[in-house]
Amino acid sequence: MRLPAALLLSAVLPLTAHAAQATASPDDLIFQTNQGWSPRVHIEAQMVMVYGIDASMPQRIASWRDHGYRVAVMTGVAWGPYGDYLRGDFDGREHWNETQQEKSGKLILHSGREVPYISPSEPYGRYLSQGVRRALDAGAEAIYLEEPEFWARAGWSDAFKKEWQSYYHEPWQAPDSSPDAQYRASKLKYFLYRRALAQVFDSVKQWGQQHGKSIPCYVATHSLINYAQWQIVSPESSLLQVGADGYIAQVWTGTAREPNIYQGVRKERTFETAFLEYGALQNIARSSGKRIWYLNDPIEDNPNHSWTDYKRNWESTLVASLLQPHVSSYEILPWPDRIFGPKGLRPSTEPTAANPKPERVAISPAYETELQTVFHALGQMNQPDTHWKSAGTEGLGVLVSDTMMFQRAQPQPSDPALGSFYGLALPLLMRGMPVEPVQIESTYEGKDPAAFLRNYRLLLLTYEGQKPPSPRFHQAIATWVKAGGALVVVDDDKDPYNRAHDWWNSGQYHLAAPREDLFRQLGLLPAAQGLHHVGRGVVLYAAKSPAALTHDETGADTVRQLTHQAADAIHLPWHETGSLVLERGPFVIAAGLDASGSTPHPLYGTFVNLFDPHLAIVENPAIKPGDRALLLNPKFFPQDKPRILAASAKITNLSASANQIAFSTASIEGRTAKDLTALRLLLPKSPSKVTVDGQPLPQDALRYADGMLLVEFPAHAAAQKVVVTF
Repeated sequence: MRLPAALLLSAVLPLTAHAAQATASPDDLIFQTNQGWSPRVHIEAQMVMVYGIDASMPQRIASWRDHGYRVAVMTGVAWGPYGDYLRGDFDGREHWNETQQEKSGKLILHSGREVPYISPSEPYGRYLSQGVRRALDAGAEAIYLEEPEFWARAGWSDAFKKEWQSYYHEPWQAPDSSPDAQYRASKLKYFLYRRALAQVFDSVKQWGQQHGKSIPCYVATHSLINYAQWQIVSPESSLLQVGADGYIAQVWTGTAREPNIYQGVRKERTFETAFLEYGALQNIARSSGKRIWYLNDPIEDNPNHSWTDYKRNWESTLVASLLQPHVSSYEILPWPDRIFGPKGLRPSTEPTAANPKPERVAISPAYETELQTVFHALGQMNQPDTHWKSAGTEGLGVLVSDTMMFQRAQPQPSDPALGSFYGLALPLLMRGMPVEPVQIESTYEGKDPAAFLRNYRLLLLTYEGQKPPSPRFHQAIATWVKAGGALVVVDDDKDPYNRAHDWWNSGQYHLAAPREDLFRQLGLLPAAQGLHHVGRGVVLYAAKSPAALTHDETGADTVRQLTHQAADAIHLPWHETGSLVLERGPFVIAAGLDASGSTPHPLYGTFVNLFDPHLAIVENPAIKPGDRALLLNPKFFPQDKPRILAASAKITNLSASANQIAFSTASIEGRTAKDLTALRLLLPKSPSKVTVDGQPLPQDALRYADGMLLVEFPAHAAAQKVVVTF
């Protein structure tokens, strides 16, 4: 889907040593672009990811570096303008047969015949490695590899058939010939992209050794949840075992608006889906101690929604990301030219049957200012003082495995709406419990698997729609239960992929379903329904289909009742709420949930609304169902010192004295006089004068209330000096 500058952070730091402050890494804020710098994309971030490894890459790198940005390079893995490889210019052999192919013979193309989705061979891995080395020679400080994706419906190309023979040492089988063949085809696809990325990681490490540098390599990837629902196979969690230094969690409106089913109703639930998607990738990174950035995209790939739709959904995904307290690094946007550039025109209203093609317009000044205000705030999210103000029972998780991607295509695909996962997760999240997808592979392969599992008091598990990749998981989860954990298993054992050829039905194992081995490890009979004490913990088994429960109006109640029963058994307090509210230092992040019967959640005090382009002051706001809020509490800071509370610009050269505060601002170059830089300052007394580049603002333009001053003036990419006297 989807990095700019070594910015001075003085504006986000308090003017007194006694005030709590954010700590920032030099690349906490990043963004990606395939264009060079221009005033309209003068984004507030520390690093830019220059996209693509073509001949123009060195010039684009220089363009951004000349404007003060640190530079990394990002390139596509599954696709890209790699015609020189396909035509044979790279190694003298044509590689058209590496195009992913459907059963019908249809080629799966990203954007034209020379930009297909690739079934990666070892020569392809060498080709990508060569291109990445050119990026390093041009000065890239880090490498980001984007979207290693193999479509579940593919698997008929000559190249894939050859890889099957090499991997399984047997003739290729059509992936749709049986659940076993589909499962094994997906395992091979998973392996092929893991191998390709491992080749690039190894090549980068070798280059670093030769040049005395340490070059980190990251992967920009969708969540496991989205890939499974979109029927894509990607190596996801396993990349940490072959050299990945971390991830960009590519969650945005396009992924999060994918409909799911809850209480029999199929609809878009952008906030809830995004919360679970961000949580899934954060879970993988946290288990390994690796870096992760959360992507936030102000629009999406579909160009036919209105700006109102984009803004509403961006606020939902942004709030979902900020409600993950362990992450404070962000890709603040991809492709800034498609948002702020001259071709970034989108429908003025949402298309309807009566008006299918509304007038297309540029981004509004209000949304442009709001975005830049939030970009500035994101650089301050690494706050030591972070806690929930409103949340249900914590310490809950739903166990998920990369194998969820192996059951998504013919002949018997798992539930297309991913009900096996959402059927367990949404009933808890919709009642305010910050439930987390918990990666099964991390329970036995992570940095410290035992410590990883100690983060959770209660876990839910099904093997409908996924399978345990190793019996080591059962050993790990049994140890956790015996130490006091509660495991809720919801599974009717009817998944046809139980018959796929894997460890539970081969070698020493002859089991009809992998759950049987789990229960053996727990000392339970396979049919042991109900609640059972195991060591200091409990296991609660219900022979039900989570996917079927999503279609039942009372299915969510069933899951909550089971979970509540297990929680009571280990003395875990049960609490439901209609909102999630998190304080991160001065920031208050809130989401009202659409749960039936939920009431508005009051927030007491005076706040600055960071979703308002004029940084409005709000008193005692109430968070209603469906509301999304990003607020700043000015009372968090000492009231006797001046400071910048919020800004829609990069702030540098900050200084203060007893009666004055001065600084410079730089933002995206405005298109018109209506494109404004907005600042909200905390002042110990009312202002007497404000100048911008030496020119005083009229007194009637100075809006001062509640000890705070709002300053607005035309936005420019070139630095403007602001002096506030009081």
